[in-house]
Amino acid sequence: MVPASARLSPTGWLANQPYLLLSLTSLFWAGNIVLGRYVAGHVPPVTLSCVRWIGTMLLLLPFAWPHLGRDWPVLRAHWPLMLALSATGFAINNALAYWALQFTQALNALLIQSSGPLFVALWSLALFGVRLTWMQFCGITISLFGVLTIVLHGDFAALVDVAFNKGDLMFAGALCAFGLYSALMPRRPVSHPLSLIVVTTGGGALMLLPFAAWEFAAGVRPSLDWLTAATLAYAVIFPSTLAYICFNRGIALVGPNRAAPFFHLVPVFGSVMATAVLGEKPELFHLAGYALVIAGIVIAARR
Repeated sequence: MVPASARLSPTGWLANQPYLLLSLTSLFWAGNIVLGRYVAGHVPPVTLSCVRWIGTMLLLLPFAWPHLGRDWPVLRAHWPLMLALSATGFAINNALAYWALQFTQALNALLIQSSGPLFVALWSLALFGVRLTWMQFCGITISLFGVLTIVLHGDFAALVDVAFNKGDLMFAGALCAFGLYSALMPRRPVSHPLSLIVVTTGGGALMLLPFAAWEFAAGVRPSLDWLTAATLAYAVIFPSTLAYICFNRGIALVGPNRAAPFFHLVPVFGSVMATAVLGEKPELFHLAGYALVIAGIVIAARR
């Protein structure tokens, strides 16, 4: 039975609505991509990524502190894995994604992100020998075809000239890094989730700090205005802290298999945002690529 206080509290009610929580997660992540494109050239990509994870770590640290003292010995004992998770999940992935958005449309990035499960499967196979079923192989092949449709703008003759948009390739590289992070996550040491996220976001921020300093020294600096402040605030609060809390609560309520399809809401929400905010118009190759990516993922998920 749900306590009366929880029934009366908006947060208590929200904490027990898994599909709403998972939808909010996708909404926040979609907003992050669209915002990253909107402020391209206004807020440097490495600085944005570095501040994002410093802010997230500081916001979560008071809640993680009681668990961190207990978990620190086991996390420290697995420091090579902690470094790998920090680098792939928080340093390389995010900085490269924000950098890519300097050169490609948000719609492209949103649709390419739909192929995330493809990169997870490939890393799992390469590192741990997780064999693919025939259905998974077919799904991955179709998803790859969808990604190429997006990257090549539907013109497969471009493969002859290898004339890819560098922003598309960089965003695919960011997904590749996140795929490695996801493949490594099942090997993480047993610890409280808040302890893990504080250590890995802090590690990612430290890795990015020298590059952010180089960006600043090279004269690539954020403009000191309300747009920069709002961008940093959104990046810290919504796609990082709140999305993490919502996503993990949603998984706790319905499990990862039922939560995974909500990743596909990211391009749905983002396409609407990109059209409204950036004035980007979806073209036929966007729709075709998105359909192929989703079809491949659905086929790969079947047993």
